[in-house]
Amino acid sequence: MGITQDELARTLGVTRQTIIAVEKGTYCASLPLAHKIAAFFGESIENVFIFEEDK
Repeated sequence: MGITQDELARTLGVTRQTIIAVEKGTYCASLPLAHKIAAFFGESIENVFIFEEDK
């Protein structure tokens, strides 16, 4: 979409480090944050995030 991690973070009200951690899968986004991310991209949460149960 031509947006930087920093621009996305500022738009969503989080830090760039949060966006990086979500992308890497080292941080599970809260439901409100997941909703904000999905809404930003015009997608459903299910289309943006893959749910994997802990083993």
